[in-house]
Amino acid sequence: MSYSVGEVARLSGVTVRTLHHYDEVGLLVPSRRTRAGYRSYSDGDLDRLRRILFYRELGFGLEEIAGILANGDAKDHLRRQQHVLHGQIERLRRMLAAVERELEASDMGINLTQEEKFELFGDFDPDDYAEEAEQRWGGTDAYKQSQERMKSFTKQDWARFMESQQAIGTALAEAFADGAAPDSERAMDLAEQHRAHITKWCYDCTYEIHRGLGEMYVSDERFTATYDEIAPGLAVFVRDAIIANANRAGA
Repeated sequence: MSYSVGEVARLSGVTVRTLHHYDEVGLLVPSRRTRAGYRSYSDGDLDRLRRILFYRELGFGLEEIAGILANGDAKDHLRRQQHVLHGQIERLRRMLAAVERELEASDMGINLTQEEKFELFGDFDPDDYAEEAEQRWGGTDAYKQSQERMKSFTKQDWARFMESQQAIGTALAEAFADGAAPDSERAMDLAEQHRAHITKWCYDCTYEIHRGLGEMYVSDERFTATYDEIAPGLAVFVRDAIIANANRAGA
C-alpha cells in the first residue's frame, strides 16, 4: 500500500506541515516519490510514524527520537523518561496543593505570603532567589519596575499572571511537540507573546533583555529543568525561538 501525505495526515492526526518537517530533518523520509514529485508513504513508513508519535507523546525531542530509532534500543531512554515523568507528577502535585491553599486563602480573605506566591512558580527557595535576583539585576530599571508592579499585585492579579504564563508555556510546549522549527512563524509569534507577557506584568522587556532571558533559560540549570521537565529540549527551543523573534524584529 502507498499513501499520499494527505492520507497519512488524516490517518495519524498529524498536520501536513509536520510531516513535511519530519521529511526535511530526515526523521520520516517517504519511501518513494510519485512521478509528479509528491511524497508517497509505505506501510513501513506509517509504522515508523507511529513509533515517532509514541516518543513525541512521552516528550522526547526529534533528535533523541532519531537516535532511538537508529539504535533500535529504547530502554535507557524510556527509563530516563520514566524518571522525568515521576518528577513532573510530583511537581504538579505540589502546584495543585499551592493553588488549593490560594483558593482557601481567597475564600477567607487572607493575604498570601511571598513564600506562597513563589511556590506557584516552581521549586526555587524564595529568599535565596530574591537575594540572587537583587544581586544580578538590583541596579537595573527593569528590576525596580518589576518590584514596584508586583508589590501591588492582588490575589486576582497573581491568578491572572499565572494563567497567562502557563498558557504561553503550554503553547510553546505544544509547538515543540508538533515539530515546529524555532524560527517558524508559530514559534516566533509565541516568543513575542512571551515577551509581551513580561512587559505587561513585570517590566518593559526589550528584545535585548528577552535575548538575555532566553540565554538564561539554557545556562541556568534551574530554569532549564523547569522547561525540560515538560519536554526534554524545550528550554533550548524557547531560547532559539526568542532569538529568532528578536532577529525578525531587527533587534
